[in-house]
Amino acid sequence: MPGISARGLSHEGRRQLAVNLTRVLALYRSILDAYIIEFFTDNLWDTLPCSWQEALDGLNPPQLATMLLGMPGEGEVIRYRSVWPLTLLALKSTACALAFTRTPGFQTPSEFLENPSQSSRLTAPFRKHVRPKKQHEIRRLGELVKKLSDFTGCTQVVDVGSGQGHLSRFMALGLGLMVKSIEGDQRLVERAQRLDQELLQALEKEEKRNPQVVQTSPRHSPHHVVRWVDPTALCEELLLPLENPCQGRARLLLTGLHACGDLSVALLRHFSCCPEVVALASVGCCYMKLSDPGGYPLSQWVAGLPGYELPYRLREGACHALEEYAERLQKAGPGLRTHCYRAALETVIRRARPELRRPGVQGIPRVHELKIEEPTRPRRTVWWPSSAWLYCLPHWWRRLFYWTGCCTFRSRVSMLSSCPSSVLNSLPETWFWWPPRCPWVRLFLFWRLKTADAA
Repeated sequence: MPGISARGLSHEGRRQLAVNLTRVLALYRSILDAYIIEFFTDNLWDTLPCSWQEALDGLNPPQLATMLLGMPGEGEVIRYRSVWPLTLLALKSTACALAFTRTPGFQTPSEFLENPSQSSRLTAPFRKHVRPKKQHEIRRLGELVKKLSDFTGCTQVVDVGSGQGHLSRFMALGLGLMVKSIEGDQRLVERAQRLDQELLQALEKEEKRNPQVVQTSPRHSPHHVVRWVDPTALCEELLLPLENPCQGRARLLLTGLHACGDLSVALLRHFSCCPEVVALASVGCCYMKLSDPGGYPLSQWVAGLPGYELPYRLREGACHALEEYAERLQKAGPGLRTHCYRAALETVIRRARPELRRPGVQGIPRVHELKIEEPTRPRRTVWWPSSAWLYCLPHWWRRLFYWTGCCTFRSRVSMLSSCPSSVLNSLPETWFWWPPRCPWVRLFLFWRLKTADAA
C-alpha cells in the first residue's frame, strides 16, 4: 500500500515527518483517545462531524474495508455510493501518506507448505514445545543474528528477555554461537534449563541414529542468568563476557525476540552507550508498555514538539495490524460484534456501578456465539448485581442492532493508528540520536563496523 519510506529520508526529512505526524495526532486526538467500549456510554458516534456520519452511516463491514481503509477485496474497485466530505477524504489520504510503507497481503512461509504445524527448515528437536509462529521467528532471527555475528566478529550473543529460551537454544545448539540468556522470571529460567537438557538428550539420540552426521565442534548450552534489566540504567551482568576473549575486549551482539516495552529501550541504550556492544538485532513489541517519560520519546528534540505525547491508548493501537482488521471486515464474520457486546455491557456496568470505568472483564473464546447472559463473568474485583440486567435490557437490545456503528468507529481509529505506529516504528529520531556512522534497517538492526570502533 502507498506510504512513506524512511530509508530514503534525510535527517531533515525525518524531522519534518515527525512534525507532520505530531500535527495530525494532535488534530485528531479525540478520536484516537476514544475507547470503543465507551461507544454507547460516551456517545462516540455523535462526536463525529454530521457530514461524516451521513457518509459512513449504513456501510457494511466489507464496504468499510474498501472505502474507508482503502483495502478492497481481490479484483474489487473502490466505488463510493455518495460524495464524501473533503475533510473525511483528506483524513484518509493523510493517514495513508504518513503511514510506513507496508506490503499488502500475506503468504504462508514456504517452510509450512507441507505441514502448517511445523517448519520444514527446523529439525524435530528444535520444533518440540515451540508453536509454528515461534518456529518461524526463532529460525529467521537466529539466522540473521548468525550472519550479523560473523560480519561484526562478535564473540558472544546476549539474548535479553529470553523467556523459555527457544531462541537462545537454537542459536547456541543449532548455530554454534556462544549465548548468554538474561530473563527476569526465575520460573521461566528454570524451565529453559530443563528444556536445554531435554534438547541435548534428543540431539545425542539423533547422532546415535545417524552416525554419519558428525558434530564438528563441542556443543555449548546457553548460559542462563536471572536478572531484571532496568531500562533507565546500564546492566553490568549484560556486559560481562562468558569467556575472556583471546585478543582485546569482548564484542557483544544484543538480541531480543519480542523485547517488550521498555526492554527495547534498554537494548538501544546499551548499544548506544557501550563500546563493547557492537551489534543489535531486536524485534520490539508492546509499545503501550513504554514508560513515559523514560521509554518514549528518547529524543529531546521530539519531546519539544507540540502534540508529541503518545498515551497508552495510542501506543496500544499502534500494535495492531491494519491489514488484519481489514481482512476481518472483508469476511464480515460474527466476531465483529464482540466490541459492540462489550460496549453495550459497559452501559450495564455504569448503571449498576457508576464508579467503575472500563473495568477488566474476562475474555471468552467465541463470545459472539454465547447467550446474552453468559459473557458477563467478572474478573477480580469487577462485580455488579444481576438485577442490573433487568433494568437495562431494553437499552441493551436496541444497541446490539447498531453493531456496525462500532465497526465504523473502530475502523476510523485503526486507520489513524498508522500514524503513531510510524512515530514509534519507523523514525530513529523518536528513539535516539543515532551515531552518524551507524547504518540501520527496520526492526532495530544496528551494527558498528570493526574499523569504526576507535571512532
